[in-house]
Amino acid sequence: MGPGCASDRHGPARVSRQPTGGFRRGPGPSPARGRGGHPTRGRRPWIDPAREATYEVVAAVYRDDAYANILLPRLLRERGITGRDAALATELTYGTLRLSGTLDAIIATAASRAVDRIDPPVRDALRIGTYQLLYTRVPPHAATATTVDLVRLVVPGAIGFANAVLRRVGERDRDRWLADLAPSRAADPIGHLALVHAHPPWIVRAVVDALGGSDSPEALAAADLELAADNIPAPVVLCARPGRAEAATLATESGGEPGRHSPWAVVLPGGAPGKLEAIVSGRAHVQDEGSQLVVFALLGAELSGDRDAHWLDLCAGPGGKAALLGSIGAQHGARLTATEVVEHRARLVESSVRDLPVDVFTEDGRDIGDYQDAPEGGFDRILVDAPCAGLGSLRRRPEARWRRQPSDLPSLTRLQRELLGVALRAVRPGGVVAYVTCSPHPAETRASVDSAVRRAATGPVPIEVERLDARALLPSSLGGLGDGPDVQLWPHRHGTDGMYLSILRRRVSGESLEIS
Repeated sequence: MGPGCASDRHGPARVSRQPTGGFRRGPGPSPARGRGGHPTRGRRPWIDPAREATYEVVAAVYRDDAYANILLPRLLRERGITGRDAALATELTYGTLRLSGTLDAIIATAASRAVDRIDPPVRDALRIGTYQLLYTRVPPHAATATTVDLVRLVVPGAIGFANAVLRRVGERDRDRWLADLAPSRAADPIGHLALVHAHPPWIVRAVVDALGGSDSPEALAAADLELAADNIPAPVVLCARPGRAEAATLATESGGEPGRHSPWAVVLPGGAPGKLEAIVSGRAHVQDEGSQLVVFALLGAELSGDRDAHWLDLCAGPGGKAALLGSIGAQHGARLTATEVVEHRARLVESSVRDLPVDVFTEDGRDIGDYQDAPEGGFDRILVDAPCAGLGSLRRRPEARWRRQPSDLPSLTRLQRELLGVALRAVRPGGVVAYVTCSPHPAETRASVDSAVRRAATGPVPIEVERLDARALLPSSLGGLGDGPDVQLWPHRHGTDGMYLSILRRRVSGESLEIS
């Protein structure tokens, strides 16, 4: 077996981060260094900061299950990487991780071996190099040379192997590779879309089902657009907190533009939003427009009865929706109860809602019946932003599509139905519940709502629910909302994350509600 093979005699070389940055090889002699501690020519190549950061993040994602959207910004900040270097590192890191399934198929063909038989450090470098060759405008010689330098640094014995693979990759352009490797669209439309758009087939299947429920030409065409949208980086969107900021003013301050649909949204051209004065002072926070819109719909739903003072955010972390609800509640005399089961996420909620009429509890939302200060009769409005597979936010989390598995769904859907069932018991008669997921998967959307509503109707204390038309509760600028009553937002149609929304109103009966 040649250099770069995972079963080479000495095993794969391990790469780890240094406290001050840079690479460290595994077993073997360190690169020779010359005067002043600099590597001697020909022994340790100089790696530019952008590609060094890219390699370290990609390696950490695969080796340590790190999250690129957390690790990369921190690394760029710690090393002072800014401007064009930061932009290049971001593009190469997120692009490589996002498209890794398709990149692996290309690498396997060019290497004439399965990618799991290539040493992980070499494989990570080849992914970065292949992405540069086929998906960027980096000159081929630069893409190849910089990748070979990475390999030289981590597994010197695999230089020839890496160079040969990259040269084979560069013999065809991207369209030719996809045409050669993708199944026929007519014979296997799911497999075709999976390879062309770099998504696992089970996610493609879920998207097609959510867009039409069959492999019709219309559903497949819509899925083509949606999957392509997943590969376009999401914009940075601010939420101007009502009572503290106006979207128009915030847009002027930040250099952004008002959002397409939400009255509180401002879309930024880029940059680091955390440094904006409006963020630091608590007048705004970062929040996708789709997340703002589900709050808009919940607060626009008509209640039966006059009381509208007690709201509940059942799964509040990390706090964006709670901050928006709390800001609006402060204007209207309402108080929000926010629960979050994960300790560090609950702390994020507390930070987000500081100085707002919000009570934060670190507890499982399913235990809300034990909450001693629950309002008499139940809450007036409840948001159930349920944990989900996150298939609607894949453009924000580049590695997520390859980490999630179909086997994750049973436990998630069970939790979703339990949380919604608790909410239907905790809301007062005449009150409303918004069930929200950032996923279009049918099992997590309509199926979960249908199941929870059926179970509530047949429980020991039957609860009757009216399903409101969520389309009527959203801004008129939103088109393509389907047949209702529930709504599925889509990146390719609405420019938002893929938020699903169902609005349920508990019917009024002669009995008062006991939360138990």
